[in-house]
Amino acid sequence: MRNSKSSNNIDPLTILTRLNWDEGDDLELKSAKGGLPQSLWETYSAMANSQGGVILLGMEDNGTVSGIMDVMRLKKSLWDTINNRGKVNINLLSADDVMEIEFSGGKVLAVRVPRAGRFQRPIFLGQNPLTGTYRRNFEGDYHCTEQEVSRMLSDRAEEPADRQILENFTMADLDIPSLQQYRNRFASHKPTHPWLSEDDQTLLNKLGAWGRDRQSGVEGVTVAGLLMFGKEESLREALPQYHVDYREKFSDDPYVRWTDRFTIDGTWAGNLFQFYLRVIQRLATDLKLPFKLDGDLFRKGETVVHEAIREALVNTLIHADYQGMGGVLVEKYQERFEFSNPGTLLVSVYQLFRGNVSECRNKSLQTMFMMIGAGEKAGSGIDKIWNGWKSQHWRYPKLTEHVQPDRVQWTLPMISMIPEESLNRLEDQFRKRFHKFSKLDVQALVTADIEGSVDNVRMRQITGEHSTDITRLLQGLVSKGALVQVGLGRWTQYRLPKIKESVIKDTHSIHKKIDSVHKEADSVHKETGSVHKEAGSVHKEAGSVHKEAGSVHKEADGIKNGDRFTTHWNELLNMAAVARENKRLVPKEMEQLILRLCKDNWLTRRELGDLLERNIDGLRSRFLTSMVEHGLLRLRHPDKPNRVDQAYTTAKDLESVVLEI
Repeated sequence: MRNSKSSNNIDPLTILTRLNWDEGDDLELKSAKGGLPQSLWETYSAMANSQGGVILLGMEDNGTVSGIMDVMRLKKSLWDTINNRGKVNINLLSADDVMEIEFSGGKVLAVRVPRAGRFQRPIFLGQNPLTGTYRRNFEGDYHCTEQEVSRMLSDRAEEPADRQILENFTMADLDIPSLQQYRNRFASHKPTHPWLSEDDQTLLNKLGAWGRDRQSGVEGVTVAGLLMFGKEESLREALPQYHVDYREKFSDDPYVRWTDRFTIDGTWAGNLFQFYLRVIQRLATDLKLPFKLDGDLFRKGETVVHEAIREALVNTLIHADYQGMGGVLVEKYQERFEFSNPGTLLVSVYQLFRGNVSECRNKSLQTMFMMIGAGEKAGSGIDKIWNGWKSQHWRYPKLTEHVQPDRVQWTLPMISMIPEESLNRLEDQFRKRFHKFSKLDVQALVTADIEGSVDNVRMRQITGEHSTDITRLLQGLVSKGALVQVGLGRWTQYRLPKIKESVIKDTHSIHKKIDSVHKEADSVHKETGSVHKEAGSVHKEAGSVHKEAGSVHKEADGIKNGDRFTTHWNELLNMAAVARENKRLVPKEMEQLILRLCKDNWLTRRELGDLLERNIDGLRSRFLTSMVEHGLLRLRHPDKPNRVDQAYTTAKDLESVVLEI
């Protein structure tokens, strides 16, 4: 093996950049000294059945260019084999997917494997998909199980999975109150729709909840009908893997698994319609967002954020593979929502983000939700989620696709795109260098700080920039020592470098240390003579602590020149003690306390967070924004509400009554 510092050692990401191919593609390096390696075809199948990828022939695992002796011969062997139906069932490659690259150590052949479409999967070797199908995970290629192959074959069928007729399941297996509630919702949303005049069975038939096979004459409830309106016991019988679960996780105590939970327990029908009705109300609770007036000057009941949450919930329900493992899981945290469902994406991540693509696993369910004003059929549901989050300047939703078992997860964070807390941590870590980073650099660093890592795909979600430009940006931060690269290709992640514990001490402990040193210095100054020498040493200690605190102390919470340590600050601390001692203060009491703290004071979010010992993004989303909109608080900079140094004070017309609250 050659030394990693050899001139023949090439970073594979630079090859992708040179070809203008995505870093988000999976990446595999293969030696080709003896011709085409046999493992090439397993990797071809695995990449095609996953998210696609790039195979670099003529490179060793350590990035060394070993080269290809006869490129033309290798290319001919590649095309001959991939077009041999006895070897591979489908050729996905075009001429632009096979490129030669010249290096000093020899030539490299780059093969770009596209993601196979829904109606092409599985891509398999030999004659039998059950024995020749592969997929990718973090460890490389793996042989698919019979169940995984069966799910791919099911997804490629022209007939949607939810239109299958369940023999011997009748109207008696449906929860009639659920059907009546649905009728009422349908009539409210589309009062003149002709289907509303039909009897129950005809209405179900038009919705796709009831079906009849013309050839066999068999008719009955469809999978969609049972999912939407079925009774719990019938659902368990027909769909053993079916499960829906809603959880609220508001406690910081790691031993508290959830603070509230709603799942199938025998107390309700257990179908998707009832789950939707109950969960959508709980998700929208506590969303303190401004209302708008409709065309008739009536208050609208929801905002674009409410629409986004509804779309995310419906999207999870209609795209789930109800034969898959794990069931539907919806979780609500103080600072985010998470929606996950069994199954794989039917389109690529890139198509999904571009929008206007409608590939749905359960089309009848999609129709049913659309008829009551929930869900979109034109592929615009993702845009609604995006727009809802952009309206609040929250971090962009994150999409993750898991394997073994197959699951799709959406995370909708309710925190600022650039939280002050994160900026403070990064300034503390990088000191003066931090102010030299570009806006996109800062966005990448903040993402790595908040989410634990950042990658090409995530940055494209956030910024909309081209993959090649993102690669250059992330690699530039690596070269500056601001990020550390882990992995290759689609698995490449970038993390903040580890720093000494002394540099990242908590701001509170630093302030306390500075405060104690100031007090000690003051007492020493009162002494005379040689004691001044001791005072000097104390000042040196104070100076070293100041140096350690860095910019954190200089800009700490917008309070300068030591004002934070005045008697007035201590009074505010005493006033806020009730919140620090009671982590579950009721919202009304918290609002009253904030008003009292802000009376005659301009306090930043960070200062309020310190006083109350609360997450500053949570304070902003749950209290401060709403209190400003309702005229209880006013902003120091009303023309720039998202300034990092934004401060709040009590509204003028409330100042005389605040102390009586």
